[in-house]
Amino acid sequence: MADHAKLSASSSHKWLNCTPSVRLEESFENKTSTFAEEGTAAHALSEHKLRKFLKIKTKKPISKYDSQELEFYTDAYVDYVSELISESKTRSSDSLALVEQRLDYSQYAEDGFGTGDLVIVSDGILDVIDLKYGKGVRVSAEHNTQMMLYALGALELFNLLYDIETVRMTICQPRLDSISTFELSVDELMKWAETELKPRAALAFRGEGDFISGEHCRFCRAKSQCRERANSNLELAKLDFRLPELLTDDETAKVLAQANELKSWAKDVWEFAEKEALAGRKKWPGYKLIEGVGRRKYTDEAKVAEQVLATGDFNEAQIYTKNLLGITAMTQLLGKKQFKELLGGLCIAPPGKPSLVVESDKHQEWNPLDAARSDFADAI
Repeated sequence: MADHAKLSASSSHKWLNCTPSVRLEESFENKTSTFAEEGTAAHALSEHKLRKFLKIKTKKPISKYDSQELEFYTDAYVDYVSELISESKTRSSDSLALVEQRLDYSQYAEDGFGTGDLVIVSDGILDVIDLKYGKGVRVSAEHNTQMMLYALGALELFNLLYDIETVRMTICQPRLDSISTFELSVDELMKWAETELKPRAALAFRGEGDFISGEHCRFCRAKSQCRERANSNLELAKLDFRLPELLTDDETAKVLAQANELKSWAKDVWEFAEKEALAGRKKWPGYKLIEGVGRRKYTDEAKVAEQVLATGDFNEAQIYTKNLLGITAMTQLLGKKQFKELLGGLCIAPPGKPSLVVESDKHQEWNPLDAARSDFADAI
C-alpha cells in the first residue's frame, strides 16, 4: 500500500473544498521543506517521550534538528497529553493510549488512511490529539476535517469495544502556546461522514466536481498554474481602482478580503515562471532574466583588519565583535570616503541569484553561458 493516501487527512481541507484538485496535483512534484523535516523530528521525539511515559520500549531518535528548543516544546506537548491519559483512567480502568496509530477511514473515503499522533480511548470520550510543531499559522480544531477523519478511523477500531458518546479533538501547537479543542457527539460525526464526506470524497477520488478556489489553495501543488485560481484572483482586477474614498464600502471590503490571496497567488505564479526560466524550459514573452546583485563581502578579513588598524585611529575592540565588523558597520565606523580608500579593493559583490524582470528593465539580460565562462575564468 502507498505510504500516503490519495485522500489524505492532512490535505482533506483542500480536496473536500476543491474535489478535482487531487488528480490535478498528480503531475506536480510533492516537495518537502526544512519546516516539514523539523516537524517530523518533533513528532519522532514526542513519540519517544510518550512511549517512555507509557512504559513502552523505545529508543531516542537522533536528528539534525535536536536542540534545547525542540526538547522544551516536545516536553510541553507530552506533559499536556500525559494529563489527558491520566484523566482517561478515571473514566475507564481499561482506557487505552495509542501513539502514532494508523487510522483507516476508507469506509468513507476510498483508500483513506492516516496516522494519529495520539489516540486515547475510554468509555464516554474518545480523544484524538494532533501535534503541530510549526509556528506560522494557528490551527483551530473546530470542525477541522483532518481531525474528524482521524476520529472516524479511531471509531472504526474501538466503537464496539467501548461505550463512546463524544469525540474530543485537540490540536497542540506548543510553539504558539496554543491548545485548541473541539467536541462532537458520535452521532454528529457520523451524520457529517455520510452526508458530506462520502459524496465529496467519491468525487475527489475520481477527479470530478468543480474547481473552487479559496484559502485552501495555498496547500495545493498546482497553485501556481491553476486556471480557476487565476480566474478568481483576476476578478479583483475588474474593479476600477480609483481613490479609496471613491470606492463603495462593499468594494473596499471585497478588496480587503481578496488582497492577501491575490498577493499570494501572484507570488506563486512569479516563482513558477522564474524557476522555469532559470531551468531554460521557458522564455516568457516580455520578460527576461538578469543577474542578481550579491551581498558584498571581504576578500581577505585579515588584510582588512591590518589596513584599518594601521591608521592608528581604531583598535581591535572597535572593529571586532565576535567577528570582524560587517561592511555596513565598518562603513559607518570609517566613513564612506575612508572606507573606499582603505578597503575598496578588498571588497567584492559576487553575482546573486538571477531574477525575472520585465523586458524593458535597464539591466543586461542574464546569459547562463556567459556566467559559466566567467566562473571558469575565475577558477584558472
